[in-house]
Amino acid sequence: MPDTSPILALPLLQPAQAQKHVTVNEALLLLEAAVQLVVEDRSRTAPPAEPGQGQRHLVAPGAVGDWAGQEGAVAVFDSGVWRFVPPAPGWWAEVRAEGRQVVWTGSAWEIRQPDLDQLPGLGIGTAHDAVNRLALAAEASLFSHAGAGHQMKVNKATPADTASLLFQTNWSGRAEMGLSGSDAWALKVSAEGSAWIEALAVDGATGHVSGAAVQASASDVTPGRLMRADYGYSPGNLLGEVSQSGGQPTGAAIQSGSTANGSFLRLADGTQICTHSLTMLAGAYNNVGGTWTFAQPFVGTRSVSLTAPNSGSDYINCSASQFGLCRQGSGGVSVVLNLTGITPIDPAAQVRNVRVSAIGRWV
Repeated sequence: MPDTSPILALPLLQPAQAQKHVTVNEALLLLEAAVQLVVEDRSRTAPPAEPGQGQRHLVAPGAVGDWAGQEGAVAVFDSGVWRFVPPAPGWWAEVRAEGRQVVWTGSAWEIRQPDLDQLPGLGIGTAHDAVNRLALAAEASLFSHAGAGHQMKVNKATPADTASLLFQTNWSGRAEMGLSGSDAWALKVSAEGSAWIEALAVDGATGHVSGAAVQASASDVTPGRLMRADYGYSPGNLLGEVSQSGGQPTGAAIQSGSTANGSFLRLADGTQICTHSLTMLAGAYNNVGGTWTFAQPFVGTRSVSLTAPNSGSDYINCSASQFGLCRQGSGGVSVVLNLTGITPIDPAAQVRNVRVSAIGRWV
């Protein structure tokens, strides 16, 4: 018959053994040391100065003094002496100094990690429920990287479901962003938690933005709305070809150019200005004149201004003092201009570099 039990090595009574109480008491003391194992700490390498009866410790590596050579054992103070119980792999111990459990692996006492898979719920500082299975009450939450970046995922089953972040005041919604009822990312806001406005929505195929915070049309000047690139002007479309549709600008804000017949400037509102430097020849009615074909045609009524004499004009076989009233014809493509002479004009007279301008509309 063996002297000890196979698991806890408790002393066993032998046939015809005398003083059986000694063996029984020894076994009971070992049981008391090993069962319901709660120790004071696991960091000591030497006994405390004044241990209490029944006090238990886990002997740390590098033990000295009365604990020398007992690393990893359960040290129990009993009747003025230290007893040592060697642990078996799988033993658990509650460490009071740390407020947690450790397990003996066969070579060291290590923190026992609970199985956190498939938990029904988890509440940190608060209680979870059937819907909010993960609940947290704290001043802040930290999600950090594990060496590189960090990505938070919010997944939904179908496009009609919701995957979003909801921001509340006293449990009443005020803002929500994410995929709400579709696969287009959106930002919604509410003043009181029941009526919601979709401020922004981003189309997943194009990346284009729409919503109450965005200009709805070219004529929309609602304060606080974001201007659409195709409804407003910026360095990219300020200069270019002007155009209109239904009276609304659809192209650039300013268009300019020049031809052999002068220069032109068109504005998005329909205004057109043409300028030229004209040569006027002597005519049959004691005048000088010429035909100006506009650099770009006008529509409707236009006003033509002819300046003569002026400092930039050149007078051939005539002088500035010989001219008075300016007369002009009509036309949207060209116009006939005349300077009436107030004294007889030489048939070979010319006035060169006469500055002329016309203003009207291109649409």
